[in-house]
Amino acid sequence: MAKILLAEDDEQIAQTIERWLHAEKYLLEVTGDGADAYNRVRINHYDLVILDWSLPGNTGIEICRSMRSRGDATPVLMLTGKSKIDEIEHGFDQGADDYLTKPFHLKELAARVKALLRRPRVLSRSLLRVGDLELDVESGTVTRSGAVVELMPKEFAMLELFMRNPRQIFSLEALQSRLWSSESEASTDSVRVQVCNLRRKIDQKGERSLFRVVHRKGYMLDVAACDENS
Repeated sequence: MAKILLAEDDEQIAQTIERWLHAEKYLLEVTGDGADAYNRVRINHYDLVILDWSLPGNTGIEICRSMRSRGDATPVLMLTGKSKIDEIEHGFDQGADDYLTKPFHLKELAARVKALLRRPRVLSRSLLRVGDLELDVESGTVTRSGAVVELMPKEFAMLELFMRNPRQIFSLEALQSRLWSSESEASTDSVRVQVCNLRRKIDQKGERSLFRVVHRKGYMLDVAACDENS
């Protein structure tokens, strides 16, 4: 489940894009203020940032420039009414990955969003396998030793994150930042409950857990356990 920030101060355009992104099951945050967007990208993790060029407070170009100066490689799609070649070049020079001129068709936006989310190779894989654990992003199914495991949407998103990063340790705060909207009132205790639920559904009785608890650091998918149990 990709997490997207949409920063657009035209309320009608923002609502139209918001409806489509929600329908496509993306985790979405929306703001119409440049200063707010500037702060969000500094604090939170996103898989894609959609920026209006002329946001109030901080412009989309300023936000994009700030992201790149910090080494933030999150894909950026710039929305603008500007269409002159030198202006477009300026946007790319500041670190934008793609550019969409208003007015645009939602199908074109959809194609740009999907293309940007596919760019990192790890995100382009729709079928993930670790040991006997398999997750199909397209169909939304999870199997363990060939048996279907029923997961709630947040559990599915969490498992996908673990399987895409099998050797990475995620703290409760990191999981919260990646999988919950910043407006969410979910606490780290709620995140811990979700991790416990996921482990209970995935792990099999009498076998080593596929999830390792790293003291004072967080959780990770135990690749050795996955291979051992497969």
